[in-house]
Amino acid sequence: MKFSYTAVNKDGKSIEGTIEAVNKEAVVSSLSRQGLRPVIVKLSSSKSKLKSKKKVKFKDLVVFTRQLSTMVSAGVPLARSLATLQGETNSKYFGQVIGAVNKDIEGGTPFADALAKFPNVFNEVYVNMVRAGEAGGILDEILKRLASQVEKDSTIRKKIKSAMAYPVAILSITVVAFFGIMIFVIPKIGKIMKDLSDGKCSLPIYTQAMLSISAFMQHNALPIIIAVAITIYLTRRYIRTPKGKYKFHTVLLRIPVVKTVITKIAVARFSRTFASLMSAGVGVLEALEVTGGAIGNKVLEAELKEAAKEVKNGKQLSEPLSKSKHFPPIVGQMLSVGEETGQIDTILLKVADFYEEEVDALIDGLSSLIEPLMIIVLGAVVGLIAASVMGPIANLSKNIGTN
Repeated sequence: MKFSYTAVNKDGKSIEGTIEAVNKEAVVSSLSRQGLRPVIVKLSSSKSKLKSKKKVKFKDLVVFTRQLSTMVSAGVPLARSLATLQGETNSKYFGQVIGAVNKDIEGGTPFADALAKFPNVFNEVYVNMVRAGEAGGILDEILKRLASQVEKDSTIRKKIKSAMAYPVAILSITVVAFFGIMIFVIPKIGKIMKDLSDGKCSLPIYTQAMLSISAFMQHNALPIIIAVAITIYLTRRYIRTPKGKYKFHTVLLRIPVVKTVITKIAVARFSRTFASLMSAGVGVLEALEVTGGAIGNKVLEAELKEAAKEVKNGKQLSEPLSKSKHFPPIVGQMLSVGEETGQIDTILLKVADFYEEEVDALIDGLSSLIEPLMIIVLGAVVGLIAASVMGPIANLSKNIGTN
């Protein structure tokens, strides 16, 4: 039978959840073993409404992983650790996820399988590393590595978002301002110029072009907005398909600066993830499969799949990666050294550290370069509009004055 409960932990925080048990006494006993004081326990006939497609904030996952690692390393039982963390998280949904995972564990489900039910919260790498830790009896050590890896990923994401925030804001303001000026301001100024010229003076070509664009946008504003919205929607939908995502990632790898950033991030993720899986006792082929889905680029993932086929045929991993179109030669060289010395995980961790530092330096450099560049672009747009409008008005005023 399934029971729903409300309990209080040692810090006085209220925790809600569901649990399967024979009777209420069994529920009370189970909660007490977790260090919880039951307040309400009742039979639940409704099905769980927890959605597995919902996501949680990355920082919540970082805090959860670090705290769970600390508690398990200190010898606290896994079920009790999860029960405690359920009440500590600030996210209501994440608390429900932790409660559901804890309930599965109490029912005898392996920790990794319980996590796998929420793929949008715990990705494939996370689940496989936990599974390897359970199989090898080193879950506490794996959780420590997971915590470090999640924190590294979180740091890189924050840096990228921070670097993109300013240019995206400036670009958005520029686009909105351009549409506003072209639809509401230019038509009025155009009427003034026509009245001043009275058909006697011809306007410059660039001013005529500006007025034509303005007239078109003014009369077709709604269709343009609808067309842009539909285009964005269809493009995003196509990109989410396997074929569309592969083509989109291929295009990204052809853009000079973007290619460098994506490649460095992918190499750092590959190196750290593959090293962690190998050190946890995961086989090379399985580690390659899991790592491919974690690096965030379908083109590079396809290259790893091809490398896995060659490894399956008896080759060392360093051989196909040395011939890769996108992986830097240093990855294959360092892997070769690791294979010879039997320290692949140690070598790859150094590669990961190196490329993460490269990513930090590159993003910082781009941030300092993009800001003045966007200001120049914004100034150029404003200058073009001003030249197209103010110049002809000044000339017309002079003509009127001479007449």
